[in-house]
Amino acid sequence: MQRQTTQWLIPVLLAIGVAGVLWYYRLQVSPPPPSVAPSSVTVPEEAPSSSGPRHLVSNMMVEPGEKPALVPMPSLHESDAYFRLGIVDIFGESMDQFLAASGIIERFVATVDSLPRAEIPGRIRPLTDVTGQFQIGGQDESGEFHMSPGNFSRYEELVGLSETVDLNEAMDLYRRFYPLFQSAYVALGYPDGYFNDRLVEVVDHLLSTPKITGPIELVRPHVLYEFSDPELEALSGGQKLLLRIGSEQQEKITHRLEELRAMLTTM
Repeated sequence: MQRQTTQWLIPVLLAIGVAGVLWYYRLQVSPPPPSVAPSSVTVPEEAPSSSGPRHLVSNMMVEPGEKPALVPMPSLHESDAYFRLGIVDIFGESMDQFLAASGIIERFVATVDSLPRAEIPGRIRPLTDVTGQFQIGGQDESGEFHMSPGNFSRYEELVGLSETVDLNEAMDLYRRFYPLFQSAYVALGYPDGYFNDRLVEVVDHLLSTPKITGPIELVRPHVLYEFSDPELEALSGGQKLLLRIGSEQQEKITHRLEELRAMLTTM
């Protein structure tokens, strides 16, 4: 079964729920495809039009009497080591095991942009796979399968990280290195776009995910499992992700996304 979990940094909430925590994983029995460098990500067919940034990211301010940190901004392609240290400093050593080996910012930006779409390419994920195999709870007389609650525990550690992280510290890191996020977004195919606006749009999209409290039923018309409810199957990859982590963890991520949105729109 292909296993993919989500995102990073502030948005560990976005895609993990942003994840950040979480990451969208397709329900299939074949192994995951080989990882491909973020530079190979396909340029979107349509870039959202923009009349100018709606949610500007302010520069890091230095309080009177303080000396600015004399740390030069790395280039986008040389930023992995810097960001890895920053993320681990905020989220703790346990986060390091989930981070991709390279292209963290580019992967994060590409993942965020893909969350409202039908598919999220596995090759762009900024986090590694969670452990364990996807579990099916059984098949009823109608031929439908049921998603096992045992799957939800696979995401507990990442969701826990999103709950305990200091969002103010995460926001400071995001704001400090925002020029690199913006550069990655432009390189993705949005020369006139503003990444923070897109991030807010995606958070709003994830917050519109329906709440499912009962068992999640699946069908398997071919190789992949699909939601038996056509309305659920028509949801985006990011919204399906939130359903697949279970209602309790979805509620936790939703709460953090609401906090995140408030901060992203008042910087």
